[in-house]
Amino acid sequence: MTTAFDPIDLSGTQLVNRIAMAPMTRSRAFGPGHSPTDSTVEYYAQRASAGLIITEGTQPSVVGQGYPDTPGLHSEEQVAAWRKVTDAVHAKGGKIFAQLMHSGRIGHPDLLPDGLVPVSASDVAPPGQAYFHDGPKDFVAPRELTSDEVRDTIADFVSAARNAIEAGFDGVELHGANGYLIHQFLAPNTNLRTDEWGGSVEGRIRFAVEVTRAVAEEIGASRTALRISPGNPYNGIVEPEPEPTYTALVQRLEPIGLAYLHLIENTREFTVVVRKLFTGTLVLNAATDGFTGPDELSLIEDGTADVISFGVLFLTNPDLPARLKAGGPFNTPDQATFFGGDDKGYIDYPAL
Repeated sequence: MTTAFDPIDLSGTQLVNRIAMAPMTRSRAFGPGHSPTDSTVEYYAQRASAGLIITEGTQPSVVGQGYPDTPGLHSEEQVAAWRKVTDAVHAKGGKIFAQLMHSGRIGHPDLLPDGLVPVSASDVAPPGQAYFHDGPKDFVAPRELTSDEVRDTIADFVSAARNAIEAGFDGVELHGANGYLIHQFLAPNTNLRTDEWGGSVEGRIRFAVEVTRAVAEEIGASRTALRISPGNPYNGIVEPEPEPTYTALVQRLEPIGLAYLHLIENTREFTVVVRKLFTGTLVLNAATDGFTGPDELSLIEDGTADVISFGVLFLTNPDLPARLKAGGPFNTPDQATFFGGDDKGYIDYPAL
């Protein structure tokens, strides 16, 4: 029987176990030009016992930033800073993918320079407010990307993926989930387009497919992954019938030969469908009543998934694989320090 503590070959990248650190925004890119700091290096190095680390969402372009103090991969200084992170993780035997996240309409002009405003598939404002360290601000309607700008945005992802490899990452995960730009193209309430990038299931999945294919052609399919969250209402997404869209999407992705598909689970029934459609490695962020925890390890044993990704439990337990193997104990999360701040709640959680 396969367990979470067995190794796995991720399309040529050898993982020592099947426990992944899920991407989590920390808003601590205080280095020059929104780049990682020495504390960021320590944060990821502490967690190098994961089979795979997936970084916090990292913007592929200036306009892709949706939160304060999030890192990018679109400048030389950012590449150099991330190189320190990947070197430290590799020195401890870990593997690390960069998550490329364009936030689309989830952002605010005050986060952006030079009069830029958030962009999206259509000019539909999200509900709620944008996060700032000193208090929220109302979202604004994004500017709808022209067809040429959609192509330019794909090129931004490709350039950032190339930068990620230059920075020493083992691969990249494209963030197509949680209501950010790729998800905004997939969802019918945020994509009202009638051109080739919308208007039908085939049109709405086109951006996700084209971004993924373009990145795979640039850095290799074995170093390219995609994260999806069918039916996830986060950030104002409405997908009343997600199955046809995501079935078509997974079918189009299957021939590319991705390193993995990262699924944020909606229903177990649809997870089983995805498992059958996608023959590559399936990384699962399981649906739970609280945080993903030890109970979800059984999903590897019964074949539901190949790798399980852990969020908050990895944030608070830098040596999570050892703790899972020992059955605990687990540190208590300090939610007040999740976003922004200093090293408290960042690199001071104790190991066993």
